[in-house]
Order: sequence, then C-alpha cells, then structure tokens
Amino acid sequence: MALDYNFTVAERFLRYVQIDTQSDPNSKTFPSTEKQKDLSRVLVEELLAMGITDAHLDEHGYVYATIPSNTSKDVPTICFCSHVDTAPDCSGKGVKPIVHDYKGGSITLPDDPAQVITQEAYPHLNKQIGKQIITTSGTTLLGADDKAGVAEIMDAAHYLMAHPEVKHGRIRILFTPDEEVGRGVNHLDMKKLNATFGYTLDGGVPGTLEDETFSADGVSIKIQGVSVHPGYAKGKMENAMKIAGAILDRLPKDRLCPEVTEKKQGFVHPTSMEGVLERAELKFIIRDFTTAKLKAHEAELKAIMEDVLKDYPNSSAEFVVNEQYRNMKVVLDKHPEIVANAEEAIRRLGYAEPVKHPIRGGTDGSRLSFMGLPCPNLFTGMQAIHSVKEWVSISDMEEAVEMIVHLCQVWEERA
Repeated sequence: MALDYNFTVAERFLRYVQIDTQSDPNSKTFPSTEKQKDLSRVLVEELLAMGITDAHLDEHGYVYATIPSNTSKDVPTICFCSHVDTAPDCSGKGVKPIVHDYKGGSITLPDDPAQVITQEAYPHLNKQIGKQIITTSGTTLLGADDKAGVAEIMDAAHYLMAHPEVKHGRIRILFTPDEEVGRGVNHLDMKKLNATFGYTLDGGVPGTLEDETFSADGVSIKIQGVSVHPGYAKGKMENAMKIAGAILDRLPKDRLCPEVTEKKQGFVHPTSMEGVLERAELKFIIRDFTTAKLKAHEAELKAIMEDVLKDYPNSSAEFVVNEQYRNMKVVLDKHPEIVANAEEAIRRLGYAEPVKHPIRGGTDGSRLSFMGLPCPNLFTGMQAIHSVKEWVSISDMEEAVEMIVHLCQVWEERA
C-alpha cells in the first residue's frame, strides 16, 4: 500500500522531532553524528513522493531538491534552508512531544513537574489562548530549533507542488547538518546549490525578520605549565589549571560577558576548560555586531593572559583565533530586494510592518551570505530553544508556511 505523504505542518513536525538528530561538537567527522541522516533520508523520501524528482541526500548529509519554475518570467532562483540537527546543550533522545489545547496559565511538563512554562517567562504564550501548542514532556528539548523550519519548508513545498496555479520561479530546498556546532555549511557545494538568493527558516516570533547577526570568532588559549612532584614543588611548580583559573577570574564582570550584555553589546564568553597540572586549555567565543570590535575584545583577552603569565615566569601560553562567521548585514545591504520582498510577504500575513531586529547569535545564513548566497533569517515560531521548556505554536508554524508561499509569489510578481 502506498504511503500517505499529505501531512499537515504539525504532523510533519511531530514526526520529525521524534528522530534523534543531535550534533556533537567533539566529533571529528562530518556530519558530526550519522543519526542526523536518519531524518534527512525521511525528508528525501517525502520530497520524492511530492513529485520533486531530483531530491537526494549527499555523502556529507546535505539534502538538495528543486521545485521547478512554473512562470515565463525570469525570476531569480531562491533557496529555503533549515538545519536538521538539534543542539548538544540538552538531550534530544526519546523526545515525547505533547500537543496542548492551551487555555491560559502555566504549563507543567509531566515527566518533570519542576519544569513549568509560564506566561511571565514567555509572554508570547498570551497570544496562544484558544490555540494548540506543542511542548516536550520535560526531560528533553523539543527540537523546534530547527525542525519547525524543516517542517515549514516541507509543507510549503508540498503546497506549491499541489497548486501549480501559484506562480513562482525556480526554488531550491536545502537541509543542512551540524548548524548547532558551527559547521553547517563546511562541505556545502555552492555550484551544485546554484541559487541566487536564500532565506534560512531559523527564527522565533511570527512577524519577525532578521537581517543582522553577530560577527564571531573562537579563541583557544593553550597553557603549558611546569609539572613537579607536589612533595618537592616549592618554588618550582607552575600549575596550568591555576593559570587558567586566574585568566578566567580576571575577565570583566560588569561588561563583555553574556550575563550583563544585551541588544548590540558584544561579549567574551568562556565555553570550556580542561587540563591537568602540566597542560590546560581554555576555549572562548568572541561576539560583536561590529566586526572590527572582535579584534579589540581579543586584544583585551590576550592582555589578560599575558598579565597572568607574569606571575608564572616558566610557563607559556598559545593564543589562537579562529574566524567563525561575520555579520550578514554587510552583504544583505547590497541586495535590498531580498529583505524588501520578505517584508512584503510578512505584510500579506496581516502584519502592519515586520519587526526587524539583530540576532544575538548566528545562523547558516551568516556564512552562506559570505559564500555568495545572501541569506536573511525568517521566523518559524520556535520558543525557549535549547531547553526542556522549548515549545512552538501550531498556528505560528502555519503562518510560516503561508509566508514562504507568499514570498515565492512576491519574487515572481516583482520579476
């Protein structure tokens, strides 16, 4: 018997989140976990069943597919992109999604009653009374980041394939692995993708459009101390772990840290520390909306390291900077029609004006923009991401599907 692939966006989402696709920052493979391909294979099967004949999964874990143009106009090829992996911050295994008919108030998650989703913490809940929302059971993340985006692109693709009267240009679909560990486009074949402009579906509240992200670097401080038997260490031992601790202790506490920054303020954030007496390593992420300020933040961190080392004359440290991604706005401002068309698609949902704000983070779109695919970020409805309190509204996901369809039409109309 033939399988039925005529799912709603909610049905797609509920299926996808039960497939464990957590990525692993410590893995040396690409994708970082093979299980990400479990969802990607499902997506290819569904795309083929829709009649999208070139849908396929490559050896790196990317899903490529094309919805052919159905207009005589010369419309730029647009790509819609989401990532299949979920964050390593919280377990993604054994996700048990729960659909709630939301009537207001707080939601206690059944598998861990200590986990309570409140309107005070998540004001967007106030707009969901009388609607259906999906939560976790309380012990895992939900995976709306970014399986909401995946489900929305899939549902929009199904709609466009089933409704040829909706005119649009050539549309490329891309699903990536490993976005959550910063490697999402490391092996992407841009010639094969062959798109002019793109949109990531990886944002939050409906009506929002993000065309600006942090610029980002990573820093590693590798410390070489002096190891001596502790019984005979006086005047000789220089403990690498203590050096690392001293560096962390001297970081600014009233500025330049995530705990006290907001809006367009940057930060220097330690993400890991490991070591033994003789060797230790600190890893940091450096963030700012102004790329030039990254160098100033890194110089300040390096100066702290060097000052600490003055107390340890026989030890040394290596300061290594790795570029991660850059503020997409630099590229997007050269192509104003990309954002303008997205704004029009959002207006057609009934919003007077889209809400534009910078992302205090980054998406695949940040790197794609600098790889030749200018790529702002669109809303999906995801809330409380990377946590057991993660949730999403079904009506918000439906709005995102409608936005994608409108956006395809806007590009065709304005060609």
